[in-house]
Parts: sequence; C-alpha cells; structure tokens
Amino acid sequence: MSPHPPHPAEAISNDLVTLARWMAGDFSNYKQAFENSKDYAHIHVFFRPLPFDFFSGIGLYSEQVYDYDLWRPYRQGVHRLVAQGDQIYIENYGLKNALYYAGAARDLTILKTITPDCLERRYHCSMIFKRDGERFRGSVEPGNRCLIEKNGCQTYLDSYVELTETTWVSLDKGMDVNTHQQVWGSTFGPLRFEKRESFAQEVPTIQ
Repeated sequence: MSPHPPHPAEAISNDLVTLARWMAGDFSNYKQAFENSKDYAHIHVFFRPLPFDFFSGIGLYSEQVYDYDLWRPYRQGVHRLVAQGDQIYIENYGLKNALYYAGAARDLTILKTITPDCLERRYHCSMIFKRDGERFRGSVEPGNRCLIEKNGCQTYLDSYVELTETTWVSLDKGMDVNTHQQVWGSTFGPLRFEKRESFAQEVPTIQ
C-alpha cells in the first residue's frame, strides 16, 4: 500500500522549514560582478537564523553589504516566517538603531543582542513565497503599499525573488506611486547570487 500523502498543514510546515534552510546562508553575486563590474557591484546577502524563542517560531536576521565594506550594511532586517495555506508569508521588520547590530550575520555574539524590542514592523512590505518544484518564488504582498521615499519621491516597492537550495535571484524596483514608472532599482536585470556558506543547521526544528 502506498503511504498516505502528507496532511496540508504538515506539507506547508515542511516547506516553511525548507524555505528557511535554503535562505539561511551567505549569498554572493561575485560571478555577476566579476563578469560585468560596470553594472553590478559585488554584494553579499546574509540570512542568519534566529533562535526559536525569538518569535516562538522561525525567524531570520538579514544584512546586505558591499564586499569591500562588510561592517557597514546598507540594508538590515528581521523576517518572521508564517505558514498560510499553500504559501509562506514572511513578515518584515526594521531595526531601531540598526547600525548597533551591524555584522550580526557573521558574528553570533552580536546576533544575540537583538531582541524583539528592537523591531519595527514594516507593514504592507511582507513577502509571499510559494513552492514551485525545486525552487520558491516570492514577491511583495499585493496592493502597492510598501512605501519608500527616495529623493523626495514617494515610491512603492516591487520585489521579486527566486530561491533554490544554492541560489538567490532578486529584483527590487521602486515605482512612482502616481505614474507607476520606475524611480530606483536595477535597470540591468536581477541580481544573481550563489550560496557561499550555508547556515541551515542553525534553523530551529519545529516540534
């Protein structure tokens, strides 16, 4: 007899853990930057798992840094993964006094100083991921309400991600709230990262 298919809740929790384990790592676009340094800087994206007690679930701390300036990230965040039916909803949080925690993705003693009190929820800026075979596809939640002001212009974030066990491809664009024309972000196509180091073993197991 064939085994019973997994219950939907079990399947999604398995996908949630898989997504977290695939995200947990040091990703670099070294190849892309080396091959086309005029259009792409060499960037690292780090996702470091947080302890289970932080959210009573699975969370990640992230940093994006230029390779030449690893201690001054230009973007930091905290992310809480939540199962929602057939998709995974990732709440995004900013950090108050974010530079206090610079380097936390590489130094666990700094990571341990981050507490939930440090966070500010970025409403309307959550990402929604769905599994598609051996990859996950993610995009910012619908509604065009993840607002970011750049150079006096009010924009909304248009963000798309594809993730496999070893790669991270992302394209972030800021669109004018009135004209829907692109104001900021890559005009040369997505950033393509390869995982240099995995932190999957640090993802807490769900009981």
